[in-house]
Amino acid sequence: MPLAAPPLPERIRTLAATSRAGQLVVDGARCPVTGAVDAAGRPVLLVRPGEPLHSLRGDAVVSVSLTSVRVLGGVEHPRGIIEVQGWAEAVPAGEVRSAAVAIAEHTADEALFEAIEGYGAPDAPRLLRLDVGQVVYLTGQDSGVLDADEYLDAAPDPLAEVAERVLAHVNGAHRAQLASGVGRLLGLPAESAWLWELDRYGATVRIGEDDPALVRFPWPAPAGTGPCLEESLRAILCSC
Repeated sequence: MPLAAPPLPERIRTLAATSRAGQLVVDGARCPVTGAVDAAGRPVLLVRPGEPLHSLRGDAVVSVSLTSVRVLGGVEHPRGIIEVQGWAEAVPAGEVRSAAVAIAEHTADEALFEAIEGYGAPDAPRLLRLDVGQVVYLTGQDSGVLDADEYLDAAPDPLAEVAERVLAHVNGAHRAQLASGVGRLLGLPAESAWLWELDRYGATVRIGEDDPALVRFPWPAPAGTGPCLEESLRAILCSC
């Protein structure tokens, strides 16, 4: 029987890949932070002079909160919250540019250029990353803990980029068709329907405004390519 949803480690890695860092905890103290996640799934942080981690020269035990959101009709809705716990360390010189690019995809900041150009200078912004110890997650009705190997050995959904483009297109141009198709499949009205998640195993639709429900539609078989994913989704949009 095919899976109705991605394996949990893959789902968390996929969410992490689309997340931005929101809060850092160092020695029990909370502070805002600018950051994102690199290609390996590790949080990477931009740290300015005067911030708690700037003077770090060894490892420091920290946790970083990552938030993934879905924008529907101009309003942000949380998809999941992930807390990565581990040890902060300097990004190696050869990986500084890729770490800065990962952050810039979520937050444009002039300090990223200063961190690259002034790498190693005591008064320049620094780029740090986390050596992952464990990952605490809360997404939908799922919550729990992944150890470092479970998290780092997983990979994001290989169709994630295609899925996000298709999802944005459907929510921007085909919501009426989505509501009609979902309504026919469920046998009841599906007002205010939005495509909430789309992956190689299925689609999740958010229905309702005041008390929304998430309804999962698994594919008969996992989609292996972008065109297969679009064809699977078309079965919902064009259901009759």
